[in-house]
Amino acid sequence: MDRVRLALLVVCALLTTTVGPFESTESSGVAPTSSETVARELPAVSSAGPIHDEAAIETSLVALPDIADAIDVESSTEEAVFSRILQRLSMRHTALPERERIALVRTILREARANDLDPDLLVAVIEVESAGYHLAVSHVGAMGLMQILPATGKEIALRMGIEWNGPDTLFDPTTNIRLGTAYLSQLMNRYGSVNTALAAYNWGPGRIDRRLRRGRGIPSRYIEQVMRAIDRGDTRLVNRS
Repeated sequence: MDRVRLALLVVCALLTTTVGPFESTESSGVAPTSSETVARELPAVSSAGPIHDEAAIETSLVALPDIADAIDVESSTEEAVFSRILQRLSMRHTALPERERIALVRTILREARANDLDPDLLVAVIEVESAGYHLAVSHVGAMGLMQILPATGKEIALRMGIEWNGPDTLFDPTTNIRLGTAYLSQLMNRYGSVNTALAAYNWGPGRIDRRLRRGRGIPSRYIEQVMRAIDRGDTRLVNRS
């Protein structure tokens, strides 16, 4: 995608926040859930008619800074990744306004780069874990976008110097992504394998270590879900609302 088209995408996202969405959207009032996730009630989604204020659009286009600065990316390739991830998150009832979705994509790209991880892997984990709903809570108490247990989140936050204000800290999208990415990176370094790291992320490293010591294989279902999400944008999660 060229820079002009991407600039228009970001402008449209910003205008949606300030003027209203381009199309009416219905919400059942219930957040999307996975087989292992029970989400809090999803706020109603507002609706509005199409935008016809050309002057407002023209003003926003003039005011938009260089696109690389606006989305905090380093190359045209990363701009394309930004656009793809933003579109992917926009297809879900994330309960986040467009400005916060844009900030979320910036965080995903930044943390992926800092931890030498593929941003599409992070998005796939988010989709499988929480379907993109930042207030999701699992039946075992894992919380937020990347479904982090409070004890794990607190330990990582203290190590990283991130302020911890109790379990609800994990409902902050930026903090959740920072902690979840750091944890996944830690598991990658520990096991030296994407598959084993994903299994440990889902099952817990203690259980995976015991299986490995006994010569048993690692569970594959979660790994397959994440890989499918990478390959096809996980249309199952998109269409099951």
